[in-house]
Amino acid sequence: MIGVAPEVARVRIGELAKATGTTPRALRHYEQAGLISSERAPNGYRVYGERAVIRVRNIRHLLAAGLTLDDVQVFLPCLDGDVAAAPPSDKGLRVAWERLAVLNERIAAQTEARDRLESALRHTTRPGA
Repeated sequence: MIGVAPEVARVRIGELAKATGTTPRALRHYEQAGLISSERAPNGYRVYGERAVIRVRNIRHLLAAGLTLDDVQVFLPCLDGDVAAAPPSDKGLRVAWERLAVLNERIAAQTEARDRLESALRHTTRPGA
């Protein structure tokens, strides 16, 4: 029919969590961060549009790569597509390189702490051994 909007598939928060391998709590967190949005059904439940599955999977992909939710904000324009295959933007690359530097600094600090502890324990025996 002309003038009638097509029915858009909607999923509740639990269904979205299951479809994306996350939790309702994480989805509420993503929503609070402005990365996803929902509407309220007449019963008060959160409902998400059909594209939310792709968006959440992309958010999880970026988080798994070591980015933070704040970092993911830079990728908002492309979260509804194939983030992994999309050509990176200059801003996205800058954020990724900055995050990599932070991770490398943390790894170096943890490696130094481990090495100091290992050195301190080198001439001791393990309890119960």
